Amino acid sequence: MSKKSPAIELRDISKHFGKVAAIKDVSLTVNSGEILSVLGENGSGKTTLMNMISGIYYPDNGQILIDGKEVVIRSPKDAFDYNIGMIHQHFKLIDVFSATENIVLGIDDEKFDLKEAKNKIIKTCERYGFSVDPDKKIYQMSVSEKQSVEIVKVLYRGANILILDEPTAVLTPQETKRLFSVLKNMRDDGKTVIIITHKLHEVLELSDRVCVVRKGEYIGTVHTADANESMLTEMMVGKKILLNIDRTDPSNTEERLSVKKINCKSRDGRNILSDISFTAKSGEILGIAGISGSGQRELLEAIAGLQKIDSGEILYNNPKTKQSDNLRDKTPLQIRELGVRLSFVPEDRLGMGLVASMDITDNMMLRSYKKGKSVFLKKKEPRNLAERIIKELEVVTPSAATPVRRLSGGNVQKVLVGREIASSPTVLMAAYPVRGLDINSSYIIYNLLNQQKASGVAVIFVGEDLDVLVELCDRIMVISSGQIAGILDGRTASKEEIGLLMTKKSEGDAI
Repeated sequence: MSKKSPAIELRDISKHFGKVAAIKDVSLTVNSGEILSVLGENGSGKTTLMNMISGIYYPDNGQILIDGKEVVIRSPKDAFDYNIGMIHQHFKLIDVFSATENIVLGIDDEKFDLKEAKNKIIKTCERYGFSVDPDKKIYQMSVSEKQSVEIVKVLYRGANILILDEPTAVLTPQETKRLFSVLKNMRDDGKTVIIITHKLHEVLELSDRVCVVRKGEYIGTVHTADANESMLTEMMVGKKILLNIDRTDPSNTEERLSVKKINCKSRDGRNILSDISFTAKSGEILGIAGISGSGQRELLEAIAGLQKIDSGEILYNNPKTKQSDNLRDKTPLQIRELGVRLSFVPEDRLGMGLVASMDITDNMMLRSYKKGKSVFLKKKEPRNLAERIIKELEVVTPSAATPVRRLSGGNVQKVLVGREIASSPTVLMAAYPVRGLDINSSYIIYNLLNQQKASGVAVIFVGEDLDVLVELCDRIMVISSGQIAGILDGRTASKEEIGLLMTKKSEGDAI
């Protein structure tokens, strides 16, 4: 096997934000014609490191070498000049423009020819295996098609080094397989591909080498052929972690929630949920899978009283009174006062779940302000809860008095999930509770959900990682385009089966 030449070399790169050292003297070599995965816990500095290569951040000290020559990258434009392109999780596309218009947007060329550009795009797609209609509008595309446009956009500009941030986060297994095929074709053509990801099985399947960073420091790079999940996890976390979800059989189950033919529309009259019917039982975990935007969020908001329903019923079977209460026309406060603790971990943790300017203790108190019998509220209990969550979930913070806005995204998520679980619900709805969390924290949350199940709570879990859904959930409900595409047994369902159901009513060419 011939030795590959370095495409990028980082030498003693550091980056500080105020007094916090995000990256400390990291040295790393990325070879031409290889796929390198960059692994690290939440807040480890992996994205910051890649942002310095792509020109979003400028290092405080150190050197960056491209093809053996030292370069200065102060902006994304500088990065493009050195044929470096980064594809972010949140796409930077204009919905009303076609694929071609988005790909060529911003190119400074007086003799620009749109027809010629379209032909070049088609040749690029054929070369690497993309499936992109150059005339199709962005708003008509699936998530994977939009991602294809983003990748083709940087290739069109001549990128030889591509950085992808969590590229499979919102893809089905089928779309992920096609993306991997495309990336391997690019590698075989001599391109250098760097992937930031947290999915260890994908790292082992796709990459040639794996670089691990921990707390802003470079830990090491290993050949993927010599690695396994346990080794990589220990390198990331610094200690051995058991990557096991102990799923027990449901026991003493009772129908806790019964959703019957609910429908709701958006402000523009579009159907968001159509004839949704299902049950959630005490002592089990019901998983919900679906492509982003298929109605998962609206469904949970409807149950929590945050989304207006046009028709249908949501019946809560109260274990205390043994009676059914229709939640449809009740306010969120009325739902809670019924004793229905529908604890809701929303997708937007700071937008809906927590107040950024308040400290951790005060965020614990948000659920109890209405219960105050005087203008003074007792802080002892919320403070104890905050400190318990900080300890059990390993929240990185100076103290419980730290404003939430000063925490990293993953630590914010821990605070939110911990508060909701601590409220002793009878139905716990958790939407993407591990989004942004490192692998160690994620498994802490999975085990907490299992503890809730064991205590008789009806858990509804919306997740993005299909491997986790099939390992954690007793039943898996798949939503596609606001409709139920199927409900599967979690013990016998496969990722491929779930993936097909996810696209059942929203067909569209992918990567």
